[in-house]
Amino acid sequence: MSGKCDVCGKTTVFGHNVSFSKRRTNRTFKPNVHRKAVVVDGVTKRINMCTRCLRTSVKTS
Repeated sequence: MSGKCDVCGKTTVFGHNVSFSKRRTNRTFKPNVHRKAVVVDGVTKRINMCTRCLRTSVKTS
């Protein structure tokens, strides 16, 4: 599964895990990407979409 949304371009971002003792370790925030069949200009294409874009596409259609 691709780590990038083909609609909005959302990708992996980096941050820190912060423990109770305030010790910081690196971590990643990955978008929740699903492979979805979408009709674009009358042609069905399979694209990677994050769940936020999925929700908005359902709302507009």
